[in-house]
Amino acid sequence: MSMNIQIYNLSMNTGDRDLRRLFSPFGIVVSAEVARDKLNGRSKCKGMVEMPVDKEARQAIESLHLTLLDGKKISVSEQVELSKW
Repeated sequence: MSMNIQIYNLSMNTGDRDLRRLFSPFGIVVSAEVARDKLNGRSKCKGMVEMPVDKEARQAIESLHLTLLDGKKISVSEQVELSKW
């Protein structure tokens, strides 16, 4: 079963490709998406990455939590709630 990883405190400039590029060195990335406001398309400064291999996902979380991305210290954790955002 895939693991969904949530990322908070993203820069307004961080995009889907940036998330995919950040997580890809740890393994397969099924999807990487920055949450966007439906009305104006602006970033909500949070995102979600889906990785199919639990061990790779956990390594990515441990390695990337509280690291800098686009000048901001990001928070990375396993998604615990049932809703997508």
